[in-house]
Amino acid sequence: MRIKLYFFIACFFPAGFVSFSQTIQQKVNGFRKENEARIIDEYIKFVSIPNVTRDTANILRNAAFIKMMMEQRGIKAEFLDGTTAKVNPVVFGEVKVPGAKYTLSFYAHYDGQPVNPAKWTGGLTPFDPVFIDKPIEQGGKIISVAGSISPEWRLAGRGSADDKAGVMTILNAYDALVKTGVSLKHNLKFFFEGEEELGSAHLDEIFKKHKDKLQTDLWVIIDGPRHVSGKKMISFGVRGDVNMNLTVYGPKRPLHSGNYGNWAPNPALSLVELLATMKDDKGDILIEGYYDDVIPLSSSEKEALKKIPNIEETLKKELGIAEPEGGGRSFLELLHLPTLNINGIRSADVGELGANIIPTKAEAMLDLRLVSGNEVDKQINKVVKHIEKNGFHIIDREPTDEERLKFAKLIKITRSIGYPAQRTSFDLPIAQSTIKAIQSTVDYPVILLPSMGGSLPLYLFEKTLNAKLITVPVVNYDNNQHAENENVQLKFLWEGIETIAAIMIMENQ
Repeated sequence: MRIKLYFFIACFFPAGFVSFSQTIQQKVNGFRKENEARIIDEYIKFVSIPNVTRDTANILRNAAFIKMMMEQRGIKAEFLDGTTAKVNPVVFGEVKVPGAKYTLSFYAHYDGQPVNPAKWTGGLTPFDPVFIDKPIEQGGKIISVAGSISPEWRLAGRGSADDKAGVMTILNAYDALVKTGVSLKHNLKFFFEGEEELGSAHLDEIFKKHKDKLQTDLWVIIDGPRHVSGKKMISFGVRGDVNMNLTVYGPKRPLHSGNYGNWAPNPALSLVELLATMKDDKGDILIEGYYDDVIPLSSSEKEALKKIPNIEETLKKELGIAEPEGGGRSFLELLHLPTLNINGIRSADVGELGANIIPTKAEAMLDLRLVSGNEVDKQINKVVKHIEKNGFHIIDREPTDEERLKFAKLIKITRSIGYPAQRTSFDLPIAQSTIKAIQSTVDYPVILLPSMGGSLPLYLFEKTLNAKLITVPVVNYDNNQHAENENVQLKFLWEGIETIAAIMIMENQ
């Protein structure tokens, strides 16, 4: 009955009823409006700092900027490192509140994906943030700002949405509460990571080294996009992720396609034939046992999915998709199944650089998204066995001459670190408190999603810190994260500040 009662409360009690009173909501939004120009100016400076994870010098500039932001807001900040030398630092801060029952920790990451400036269009560049009136892909134009800033505008730049928006909204939510005299109820911790886009390779050692300092009742992860409908959303889990790099080999040197065609094996053809055996024409993965380990959704999770608006027609029109994969299964159902995606494929050149050759090799990167029940190594082994069944000899380095002469089909396979999925129960009292706090900021039912489609290494929080956690996305769904022309719509930043402030002062359950 607790779940059924909770759904009634979360979906039908009016805004402001539970914890985020109208007065406090007005204070937070009023503070933001009064300080809008300053907040945006600071954020533009932040997004202007290049944040590609492997760019150590600029990553350290980002960390220093965040530390400054925190100290300007009265939060004592420090860098947390691991045991490995020269790890991108975590920027950590803590606020202790007398008499607090709970400790809440807020997470975001400040590093970003690599960029190819040549792919950014419409006058945009990755680290020169500007305002645009709408997405460039929809005919958006750069706006020269003079005076007030429209909440419908977008700020374009790498990291503007993923995930410097998390850092910005967390710190400004805290600032708004403190500067308007709202009493804090919980101890607050702030944890900003600098290696998320590399799979958080050193996060576990940072957790272990600073375990006592990082104990908390709930981690609130601020990352990812809100629902396509624009409604506020809470996710109770994330997919896991691991990449596999495949290289198929042909002749030792490029060959003239006329002189050697029909005789010399073409590695590009061999690779695409292999990839074609992995999925059928409906998008179902044909690798033996690929779905066997999936833990089904609970009855309460299935009930939550029924309440989520259907956005498939909107997505089909926006993305130009006539028929999605999945054989008729819903978008949400497919979101909770493991995937196998081809991130990229490469062999020789095309277009103006194309030549009449048989290439020496062909490469592809596979992205395996995992759900609850999948183990990283086990899922990879399923793919490896499938490749072996298709006649390939597998190596993990460049082939020797002896191997080239012995095996007709040679493939090199390497992998990323990878991590499993994570999912939190709806029924936890502190999770219910969080839901009610966010629900109190809006007059429509907040969307509750058992698991996001994206990935974060949240399993480490459970494994090493024995922590409970949920994810609260704050940015627009069409933000182009990880791609060219990344952007964030300003009204989502403003609503994100409001949402996080409500969590920070939520009632104890």
